[in-house]
Amino acid sequence: MPEVTARYLHRRPNFPLAQSWTELAVAPHELVDVPLLGDVAAGLPIEACATQDSVQAPASMVRRNTYALRVRGDSMIDCNIFDGDVIIIERQESAENGETAVVLINQQEVTLKTLYIERSGVRLQPANDAMPPIYLKNSDIQVLGMVMGVVRRTATTH
Repeated sequence: MPEVTARYLHRRPNFPLAQSWTELAVAPHELVDVPLLGDVAAGLPIEACATQDSVQAPASMVRRNTYALRVRGDSMIDCNIFDGDVIIIERQESAENGETAVVLINQQEVTLKTLYIERSGVRLQPANDAMPPIYLKNSDIQVLGMVMGVVRRTATTH
């Protein structure tokens, strides 16, 4: 029977997301519970559905306004974020041009994309060349938070 373990990837500041990950070696006593609030789309936006669950993450990734979301889809694979990963999010209401953020679209759908501010509005860019960007007006989106880390479940066999 394969044993499931977790890998913890922490985002280093001031690096593009695709190159920013460093793996953390974490002792069990360094883990804290983070509320797992539901799923986030890494593909087509999905309806925001709240859950009442939690996931363990290294205390070094956790701030006052931290929560977790499970990734559904493959739009962020070039940033080393894959379907089934749990992302650790720091709650923020704004993002800089070119930052990867969790975004609420039209008060109902949540997606994970890189945000670009353009003259005509915003472009939500996937990190997967096979997927098209999403173009919206500024008033159609609300930034919910920034990715601080990834919890990746891996199966190991003995």
